Amino acid sequence: MKTACGSMSCNEQDLSLHQSDQAMIDQAPEDDLQGDPFGHFYAIILSGGAGTRLWPLSRELSPKQILHLFGADSLIRQTIARLTKLVKEERIHIVTGQRLFDEIRNHLLTEFPPCRKVQYILEPAARNTAPAVALAAWQIAKQDPKAILGVFPSDHFITDDQPLLDAVRQAATAAKDGWLVTFGLQPERPETGFGYIERGEPLSPEPSLFRAARFIEKPDLETAKELVAAGRFFWNSGMFVFSARTLLEEVERFLPILSEVLGALDRYSPDERAQFAQQEFERIPPVSLDYGVMEKSERVAMIPVSLQWKDVGSLPALAEFHPKDSAENVAIGHIMQEGCRDSLLYSDSRLIAAIGLENMMVIDTPDATLVCPKERAQEVSRIVARLKEEKAPESVAQRYSHRPWGSYVELEKGSSYQVKHIEVYPGKRLSEQLHRHRSEHWIVLQGTAKVTIDTAEQIVQPNQSVYIPANAHHRLENVGKIPVHLIEVQNGEYLGEDDIVRFTDDFGR
Repeated sequence: MKTACGSMSCNEQDLSLHQSDQAMIDQAPEDDLQGDPFGHFYAIILSGGAGTRLWPLSRELSPKQILHLFGADSLIRQTIARLTKLVKEERIHIVTGQRLFDEIRNHLLTEFPPCRKVQYILEPAARNTAPAVALAAWQIAKQDPKAILGVFPSDHFITDDQPLLDAVRQAATAAKDGWLVTFGLQPERPETGFGYIERGEPLSPEPSLFRAARFIEKPDLETAKELVAAGRFFWNSGMFVFSARTLLEEVERFLPILSEVLGALDRYSPDERAQFAQQEFERIPPVSLDYGVMEKSERVAMIPVSLQWKDVGSLPALAEFHPKDSAENVAIGHIMQEGCRDSLLYSDSRLIAAIGLENMMVIDTPDATLVCPKERAQEVSRIVARLKEEKAPESVAQRYSHRPWGSYVELEKGSSYQVKHIEVYPGKRLSEQLHRHRSEHWIVLQGTAKVTIDTAEQIVQPNQSVYIPANAHHRLENVGKIPVHLIEVQNGEYLGEDDIVRFTDDFGR
């Protein structure tokens, strides 16, 4: 487990905050620390999920929060932009797993402007949201015992930030007084896919702060209609504000094993902690923050919020972001259709030709195609579960992957070889690295590349190639004015992306 420190280097065994956070605390005005909870406010973005109901667009290593499907920017970038209206970027912490960490950081460094100052907290093992949030609270509280935390999913689409930002400011004041605050969204319709919160008695002196009377998990349709008609039930937003101290107290009370594990991490030396963190976390039963803490605590308050908010949990949500034709079809990409009605047709690149479809989805990507009735969209996760059981690569990643220096597309893969098309932006270079289990052969198609193998440098131009044996230090840099395009042929006994040893890297990886 480690905290990655944006564009700066970071000790992999260090679980403490980046020192810039502490500097901000030390330099804050004294009256700010005493009276304004935002002098101690930190934003936590939960980004460990894979979005299986959005397959084949969303994959384990290219989840929905980093895709450009919902507006001009990715959902995680939209979330960061929203939160920087409350706090500086260096006080935004993304909680994710080791496996997804590189993909998220690459995405945030590749986008413009790059997010270089956000912090990362890596879960030793995925155990749902309660352990993820408790780990963030434990870690931040070690540097700032007065920390107030705002917890936000990375995949919410919100078109009007201001009501939420106002509610978070109010919640921070209530959190300072020991409340665990959640936000109830004004329901727009009876919805069986969301949880609900019942509004209890008002908590003075705040006129819009109420006790959370009870939580109701995803009801059936008739119950959902009754809840909406009652007028005192709100959708559970999955967003929270509380002090780190209060949250950890309630974790100790309701989730003793989780609290015990966090205490155990304190007893390890840094070297031991890096070695045993995963083993310790795997002792924790998976549990959500709602079920593990919020539904049990007597200290839960709710602020009702009316937001222009969309659920992007399943594929039909794509239709809400694109225009419909006269027959209620949504066609995205290279589509030709005749006589279709109320259907969603999405093509990443190839032509989709559809005739007479009604209430159907056809989602085509370079390596997988989904055909499904819209009303059965929630069942897509069953396909993903079967793919994972079979260890199918289509559950893990798209063939196309962004990197801070450019991108690559997987063209072909066998048991002992892999072929990629790589693009390197002008002025960018790959890390200095080596591979233990594979050799590489680079064939330049366009541009001018400077290639370093061990201590030897050479310029490689179009129609020229270079061979990199296993265990050789190597690096490629685009020294020209146009993108370098090259074909990479890998050969070896193991071709995983984790077969890489980096020595120097411009992007702090």
